[in-house]
Order: sequence, then structure tokens, then C-alpha cells
Amino acid sequence: MNDIQCTHCGTVGLEPGFIEDSGQGARGNARWIEGALQRGPLGGVKRLGRPRWTIEAYRCPACAHLELFATQRE
Repeated sequence: MNDIQCTHCGTVGLEPGFIEDSGQGARGNARWIEGALQRGPLGGVKRLGRPRWTIEAYRCPACAHLELFATQRE
């Protein structure tokens, strides 16, 4: 059990998990990328050279609220 507290209802002890990314070419988990969303000329997201962080997700067992943390730089 962890001591992470839900910011919605105050329950302590959130359940660990992750946000899945199952899109084409995905690594399986979602990542947080620094900076505002920018699109290239063909509509794709510009990511080159931007720091990326792994997202960890925790679910509150009482109210199902999700808490997300960018925890590890890739």
C-alpha cells in the first residue's frame, strides 16, 4: 500500500496502474511531452527533441478518480 492521497475525496492508498497507448507504433504506455501541442504541416504532432516522461497512474478505490504523475524521463 502507498501513502498517495486522492485529491478528489481524500482517500489514502491509491491503486497503481498505467495509461495504455495502443496506437500504431506505440510502446504500450502513454508519455507526457514537455511544451504545448504543435502540429506539423501534415497534421502530425511535433515531438522531435522534446523531453518525454513516463506516466504513472493511480486510481482511487473509493471514488475512481485518477491521479497521474510524470515520473521518469525517457
